[in-house]
Amino acid sequence: MIVRTRSDEPKSEKAMGILRMNEPDPRNTDILVHVGGRILPRNEARVSVFDSVVQGGDAVWEGIRVYDGKIFELDAHLDRLFASAQAMDFAGVPSREQVQRAIFETLKANGMRDETHIRLTLTRGEKVTSGMDPRWNRSGCTLIVLAEWKPPVYPESITLITSSIRRNSPQALDSKIHHANLINNILAKIQANVADADDALMLDFEGFVSESNATNVFIVKDEALLTPHADYCLPGITRAKVLQIARDANIAAIERRLSITDVYTADEVFVTGTMGELTCVREVDGRMIGDGDVGPVTRQPQSLFKTAVNSEGEPLPF
Repeated sequence: MIVRTRSDEPKSEKAMGILRMNEPDPRNTDILVHVGGRILPRNEARVSVFDSVVQGGDAVWEGIRVYDGKIFELDAHLDRLFASAQAMDFAGVPSREQVQRAIFETLKANGMRDETHIRLTLTRGEKVTSGMDPRWNRSGCTLIVLAEWKPPVYPESITLITSSIRRNSPQALDSKIHHANLINNILAKIQANVADADDALMLDFEGFVSESNATNVFIVKDEALLTPHADYCLPGITRAKVLQIARDANIAAIERRLSITDVYTADEVFVTGTMGELTCVREVDGRMIGDGDVGPVTRQPQSLFKTAVNSEGEPLPF
């Protein structure tokens, strides 16, 4: 008798489309990665088994994008990285200048000036023996700069399902710390994969909308943008930029609690994040949002965001 495992099961066309969408760029096979002060080939880039990121997911990180020779919102990302490290009581944190120099050197080594995503990680560093106690960390932090050729990862519109996995509460693990402990997001993403959805919508412990497993969430109602308070969700850099863009353009932009019914009955829904920019949500839990297409209110901040990324940013010194 043949026992079929989940990995043997035939994939739907939709699921296969998602897999193809996320296929890595072949140019990333030979990238160079900055790890702990050294730039190494991809297949040699690794941290110690005693590093805190291995021992307990004890790290903070940022996702940063490069557009046409400029790093978008670099200062905001570094501000958040250092704030997260402070909240986690990291010792031996590299200076802002050291982190910025490592980013520039990595991009230059790879010849990357556009269509690039940077995964910037700062771990508590290597321990002298295994265990969770930070007193075993005596070598300072480990800095990792992983830059890949990676355009925005989503298609023009995506589908969501509501996950049963709740987003972290500040009572447990404050989402204002951009930490590397992403297990609840991963569990939510698994539920989305099983349901053949692109991502999962996550609620807080009271049942209000928080964010997706990977992005912040906006809805449009009566031509106003509504988004959850950044209490159970990450205060995203792209989220903040969209709020600024909207207010500058005299689009009503309000932070408030949203229920799943607000999402189902919204005129438009979109998600925001560095990896995907601004992406329309056409369906949530099988319910079509609006007419299932990118709506007119969504298109305005999308257009203004494109203008911002093409005109703003920290110029690369090479």
